[in-house]
Amino acid sequence: MSDLERFFAQLVRNLAAGNPGRLRQPLTLAEIRESIIPYRANRRALQLESSEDYELIVMRLCAGEGGFAITEPEEAHADFVNELRSPNPDLTIVERHRKAVVALEPKSVAKALDPKPELAYAPWEEQVSQAELTRKAEADAAEKSPPVQDKALRCTHCGAGLPAGRVVNFCPKCGQSQLRCPKCRAELERGWRHCVGCGTALGEA
Repeated sequence: MSDLERFFAQLVRNLAAGNPGRLRQPLTLAEIRESIIPYRANRRALQLESSEDYELIVMRLCAGEGGFAITEPEEAHADFVNELRSPNPDLTIVERHRKAVVALEPKSVAKALDPKPELAYAPWEEQVSQAELTRKAEADAAEKSPPVQDKALRCTHCGAGLPAGRVVNFCPKCGQSQLRCPKCRAELERGWRHCVGCGTALGEA
């Protein structure tokens, strides 16, 4: 992790702990340095040797390095960019632009709050979450399975369609009984446990 990445992560953590709503609001450079992530209170977490190192990282953040933030007005942003190109940057620029506004980049904020391991070189199976793998398997199974079609009830004698959603003992077209033995096709009566023609067990028919 670079010094700038560490600084940004600590800035996000401090905001999240004190006032999470500010993560989505513009911050003045003055409050970043003086109250949100002041050098003296954060030097150990930032692993910085001096206040000069701290001011230089603030300049890099305001210059847009790493894409962590956007600084306005544009004149202030341009000043930070130009000063960092100098072989000996003037650190007092940070105080001169103390009223500049810094907006944190939302995706970078989300990553800092919930960091994930780098997956750029991991096998495909490791890059896809278990939920995605499960969803893919279900989709593949659905494609391979034939669609379920409702089987229309038809008279065992004349083939006419029978009313759905009710008990049908006789065909409304031909009047024939719909209770027949599955083996010998003999006519049955509801409640019989065996066919009177062939003796086949009928269960709870």
